[in-house]
Amino acid sequence: MSLRIGFWFGILLISVFAAHWGAERLSSPLKKLRRQWGLTAVAGGTFIGLAAASPEIAINTVSALRDVGSIGLGNSFGANVLSMPLMVTAAYLAVRTTDVTQQRGEDSKAAASQNPTDSPEQLPVRRTAVTVLAIPYILILVLVAVLTLPAPWRGLQPLDGWLLAIAYLIYAGQALVRGRQEGENVQWTRKEVGLAVAGVIVLAVGSYFAIRATEQLVAAFGISEIVGGLFITGTMSTLPELFATWSIVKSGQFTSGTTGVVTDNAVTMTVALVPLAFVTVPIDDFQLYWVSFAFLVAMPLLYTVFIYWSPEQSGFSLWQVIAFDLSYLVFLGVIIAVIF
Repeated sequence: MSLRIGFWFGILLISVFAAHWGAERLSSPLKKLRRQWGLTAVAGGTFIGLAAASPEIAINTVSALRDVGSIGLGNSFGANVLSMPLMVTAAYLAVRTTDVTQQRGEDSKAAASQNPTDSPEQLPVRRTAVTVLAIPYILILVLVAVLTLPAPWRGLQPLDGWLLAIAYLIYAGQALVRGRQEGENVQWTRKEVGLAVAGVIVLAVGSYFAIRATEQLVAAFGISEIVGGLFITGTMSTLPELFATWSIVKSGQFTSGTTGVVTDNAVTMTVALVPLAFVTVPIDDFQLYWVSFAFLVAMPLLYTVFIYWSPEQSGFSLWQVIAFDLSYLVFLGVIIAVIF
């Protein structure tokens, strides 16, 4: 048994490093693509979210095909509750260790103009992130609640899958269109395109095998599927996004890097749930489900409030980042109390 666990932990480690490499290949191409299409920094987070959400889509597809939908459902919830405090923390640390005067991103230029010698004391995020991304994401969660919580149709059914797919198309469409400007002419090299494509592939493949490894660990430890999805699979599927967020924020794209988590979560609660809906997934532990859902909604609400908190500059200060992290610890405590 110990040999088996050690083997899958090794696979897990290799997969995570592979996903890290893939995430690092995306920073520059995503910035160029946003400039070429004339998209705002907030809308640029949509691309980051799609790439970063590939682990959730992969594990949910595998869960549906293998008739272990509870793992996929737990993965979606676990990843989304953890991802916001984790990514905001990573983005804050990345900003605090970045010399903004050496970066060419428009967010870093603005930060450098305000404080030309030091790293920003605050993680700056444009307020449009709230109206374009965070509030529409909260509306997506309201839709998921309506589709899955009421007793007559509790769980995921095929009709829910179609409705969630349409919801994501509306979400992504409004984010890409709002605030669009005239695009710029940018030069693409064959090597740059090749590395970007390779990065997406390696990110997806690495994430997939990382999640497959955690599935094996769930079986080895003998824990329930939903709990394994919440805390093992869900946690591991956030790691590639963590690497992507760090890399993109370090490149000076503070808003795009920090808002990518919102678009990722929107994908997770729409597109990534579609495979589960098509095979029909019931909710076996309703108390665990609705408690997790409550914290799932609380995270974007905190995200929204904190961005608007400071009248001088929107974003996250140190105490807000700490509050985000503490909220996840409260979630862990409540879930442990529910389980035991």
